[in-house]
Amino acid sequence: MTTLDDDGFPEVPPPTLNLRALGIGLAVVVPLLILLGLGFGRDPHVMDKPLVGKQAPAFSMPRLSDGATISMEQLVGKPMVVNFWATWCVPCAQEHPNLVEAARRYGDDVQFVGIVYQDKNEAVEAWLDRHGGRAYPTLIDVNAKAAIAYGVYGVPETYFIGADGTILDKHVGPIPWPVLDEQVRKLGGKS
Repeated sequence: MTTLDDDGFPEVPPPTLNLRALGIGLAVVVPLLILLGLGFGRDPHVMDKPLVGKQAPAFSMPRLSDGATISMEQLVGKPMVVNFWATWCVPCAQEHPNLVEAARRYGDDVQFVGIVYQDKNEAVEAWLDRHGGRAYPTLIDVNAKAAIAYGVYGVPETYFIGADGTILDKHVGPIPWPVLDEQVRKLGGKS
């Protein structure tokens, strides 16, 4: 016969501890907690810079303005600021005035190059018309070949390249004026 509790429901025996299930649960949860804990100590905005100190990957891309092919070999000999960007990238619009100002200020000493990542020429033309500033060449990265070679995680990303073609530093995200100004001065930019 079933025993009823004070409310008239059948009594349910208390749960028993299943050590096997507990062991499996701990084996799954504990490593995940350790991994999560280790992640709290890292800044998510800090990205690896595996190309710093190495030769910049070669590229050859059409220039937006006239379709002429521009290659890395043509640009080596002068320090460079290479910025990967796109029209659909909100932070790219935030940093664009800084890049235009730096190109106008330091363009005699440092070559600025914008590389458009996964975008359409018509959209880029309209975006540049809206945001102003065609202070430096804009190249179209067909099939994202340059972005892959440079290891671009997402746009915007800016590379600082010495006159000999060595990547000296990389900035991920929209580049604020003080950081851009300091990096360009390190490249030899004189205002």
